[in-house]
Amino acid sequence: VQLQASGGGLVQAGGSLRLACATSGLIFKSHRMAWYRQAPGKQREVVASILSREPAEYADFVKGRFTISRDNAKNTVYLQMTSLKPEDTGVYYCNSLLGQTVRYDWGQGTQVTVSS
Repeated sequence: VQLQASGGGLVQAGGSLRLACATSGLIFKSHRMAWYRQAPGKQREVVASILSREPAEYADFVKGRFTISRDNAKNTVYLQMTSLKPEDTGVYYCNSLLGQTVRYDWGQGTQVTVSS
């Protein structure tokens, strides 16, 4: 299984970014996909998750600002981030979620840096 996140960058507070995570080697459409992030010196935390035909779920700290979506035809999950804050800075990863546990080894993340 390969999980490759992209789309990160440097943005000013209040700005927006759209992340994408391309996957291969899994039956994508049947997986709950999640975005995680890891800030410097902190543990990785879940940001949002989505299962086909069910409402997406969000961590409280991103509700109303981030939107997760998926394209099953492209085996890709997206994260639209708006109203970014400096505390959103970190490396963002995607993974398949089974209950509260990720299924696979972490793939390539993408760095998001929000300047104040």
